[in-house]
Amino acid sequence: MDEQTLESIKEQIRASLESNNTASALALLLDLHPADQAEVFNSFGEDEKDILLPLLDVPSTADLLEEMEDEEVLEAVETLTTERLADVLDEMEPDEAADLLGDLPPAQASEILAQMEDAEEVIPLLGYPDESAGGLMTTAYVALRPHTSAEQAIKFLRQISPENDVPYYLYVIDRARKLTGVVGLRELIVSEPEKLIESIMDPEVITIGVNSDQEEVARVMARYDLAAIPVVDDRQRIVGVITHDDIVDVLEEEATEDIYRLATVTDADLEPESPVVDHLKGRLPWLYLNMLTALFASWVVANFEQVIGQVAILAAFQSVVAGLGGNSASQNVVMIVRSMALGKITVRRIWAVLIRQVWIGFLQGLLVGAVVGTGVYFWRGDPVLAIVLFMAMICNMSIAGIIGTLVPFAITALGKDPALASSVLVTAATDSFGFFVFLSLASLFLPYFIK
Repeated sequence: MDEQTLESIKEQIRASLESNNTASALALLLDLHPADQAEVFNSFGEDEKDILLPLLDVPSTADLLEEMEDEEVLEAVETLTTERLADVLDEMEPDEAADLLGDLPPAQASEILAQMEDAEEVIPLLGYPDESAGGLMTTAYVALRPHTSAEQAIKFLRQISPENDVPYYLYVIDRARKLTGVVGLRELIVSEPEKLIESIMDPEVITIGVNSDQEEVARVMARYDLAAIPVVDDRQRIVGVITHDDIVDVLEEEATEDIYRLATVTDADLEPESPVVDHLKGRLPWLYLNMLTALFASWVVANFEQVIGQVAILAAFQSVVAGLGGNSASQNVVMIVRSMALGKITVRRIWAVLIRQVWIGFLQGLLVGAVVGTGVYFWRGDPVLAIVLFMAMICNMSIAGIIGTLVPFAITALGKDPALASSVLVTAATDSFGFFVFLSLASLFLPYFIK
């Protein structure tokens, strides 16, 4: 639904609430898709939310909460009684219910679990970190035995009536719940009724370990184009399934985190309207680090004070060398960090990658330096300044190739996220080297500058 239509519905609901016509407001809200319901609901103030939420029945409340962000869900459920929240969690997908329970105080979560009818589906999920395969998986999947016939399997599916969110895949397990194969619904339906599952299943099942990081899960599912992937323990027993909709959320979360960290913002949940304190906590530490690196670059320049004093025009062009070197290195950092995140390059390939990037940096410096040098020559009429800029550009962009490649690898080797500190460190290094190289070359050619 387009934004203009949603805005119109928001106003209609708000007008209905103001006139105490709650039935009309509820009908307008329930007529929307759950994702649109969540957007509309979150746009209202606390008073309006407190009126709307109790009007929803248990299934509708569950659908709404599943579409909301974790912090929004916590705010919404504050007004629900323990009994009602237990009923709502029973209606939610097990993984979504586990996420909510994990965010609640332990005492409250225990009290709610005690009143849930389907707590046994949720409890196994509570012991895994949120960003692991175990934290992403759901226990809502269908398992078959290998000696079941196709006809029996179809009757079983009719009997249990799996929900729409249950994956297209059916998993085959032995008596010890060890995963032995996978069957698609299509293969099951078109098979002869008397055929056994073991004869139509695919024994080559792509799985993911229960403790694997969510980024690894996303890589595997994307690589093999899977709609769902089974999660197994160290004995290859199936413990859950991760579906594609969960991975879409992971990809969005990881992309946001990488973008924020490349901009040296540590808190990926920050938004323009986040509290001021959160902004200061997430951004200020890196600004202090950036301040220190900028002061170091200024110290480098200060060491050439006499050179700049004799040829003042150098001050105008030193930032050109440093800036272009920094941009070149930043391009490298983004490519390296992204390739590492996707598993396309590893530390073992560092030398091959390094040599290639230095060569590319040299060529970029040659081509950009030629244009800059030529432009400066026609502008200032000083061939020595043009030559110094040309040479400095080649040197700094070659160095940028080294820095932009090695820094992400070095940070990874230390066990840290390379996206977090790369931009600050790379900018500091290229600025300092750029100033040093340019002013050092200027010192060598100082007698030949046109005064």
